[in-house]
Amino acid sequence: MTQFASIGLIGRLENERAKYSVDRLIRFLRSRQLNIIIEQRSAEIINASQHYPDVEVAGMDELGKRCDLAIVIGGDGSLLSGARDLVQYNVPLLGVNRGRLGFLTDIVPEDIEQKVAEVLAGEYVSEQRFLLDMSVERNGETICSGDALNDVVLHPGEFIRMLEFELYVDDHFVTSQRSDGMIVSTPTGSTAYALSGGGPIMHPKLDAMVLVPMNPHTLSSRPMVVAGDSVVRILVGESNSAVPQVTCDGQTHDAIEGGDRIIIRKKPQHLQLIHPLNHNFYERCRSKLGWGGHLLDKS
Repeated sequence: MTQFASIGLIGRLENERAKYSVDRLIRFLRSRQLNIIIEQRSAEIINASQHYPDVEVAGMDELGKRCDLAIVIGGDGSLLSGARDLVQYNVPLLGVNRGRLGFLTDIVPEDIEQKVAEVLAGEYVSEQRFLLDMSVERNGETICSGDALNDVVLHPGEFIRMLEFELYVDDHFVTSQRSDGMIVSTPTGSTAYALSGGGPIMHPKLDAMVLVPMNPHTLSSRPMVVAGDSVVRILVGESNSAVPQVTCDGQTHDAIEGGDRIIIRKKPQHLQLIHPLNHNFYERCRSKLGWGGHLLDKS
């Protein structure tokens, strides 16, 4: 018996490699006589009604309410999207990598049956990852909001122009800045956009956020790590020539104005991320980022 009796399948399934992985996964789960639910948008892409007429199709909310485990087929972007949709339902997520980098989706396609079987047998490690809750206030009212597993980014939108803004942490004024923007990242996102911006790599178990300025117009501006329960506020300057945008995980975008306040804090609900037993954060960094291996024995 397995604790995961009802399995949800979601992901970006436009390419043939992903469809092939879905087919293998469905055949395997059928052999285990498990209930399978395909997320509606994913089902439309693979024409599930024709190819898998006996498999249930449901919207993300219904899937979140009914599934014991959600398997994401795709890249890290697919898992980021699934995490934001399902975190409120406390559904564990397991990733099958059909993307490129694959920091979060760590089962390779060749091992689908073996690794999923191990997870179903209870042979896995589970991590709690926190998300960021972002809201934008204008004249005391919330005009937009969003969640992010990786990062919240203030940037100038389509134009390469500097932005002016003020940064506060827990109501303490930190600095004013002229730069291309600011990345506020979780430990999960520290190996994504924040890393490209010169931020530090943080272990996923850390309860912290990193603030990474983007091309700041001063040499003394550096990334800063703050406590995970901090409240970060960014006051957008009034004189910006560009139309600033705030982006969550690079997937949701909202245009904002001078005088708006971006408020970022830890989301109360945590994501449960499932990994195979051999998962190792440092090995993943080494393989994905091209770090050096063991020194050769020269004796």
